[in-house]
Amino acid sequence: VQLLESGGGLVQPGGSLTLSCAASGNILGIAAMGWYRQAPGNQRDLVAVITSGGLTTHAESVEGRFNISSDMKTVNLRMNMMKPEDTAVYYCDVRHFGLDYWGQGTQVTVSS
Repeated sequence: VQLLESGGGLVQPGGSLTLSCAASGNILGIAAMGWYRQAPGNQRDLVAVITSGGLTTHAESVEGRFNISSDMKTVNLRMNMMKPEDTAVYYCDVRHFGLDYWGQGTQVTVSS
């Protein structure tokens, strides 16, 4: 499974950004797709995940502001009302037959 992320960049506080991640290769049987983020000096934390059954989980810190969607080939993260503390490298993750596959990461910076 290969993952290609896009959509990162610089956004002002209160603004919006959408991240996309496209999966290719042997993608039949993907169980879940999600987004994690890692700020400098911090661990990599879950942002949001969606299962093949459509169940979604969002971190408490982004609940009501971010929304994950996916067709199990592409996963999107719509980020609204962004805050400086959302600044991080965002990583796409795919769970496929018990293994995790990661994207290369895309930088998101929230600053005026």
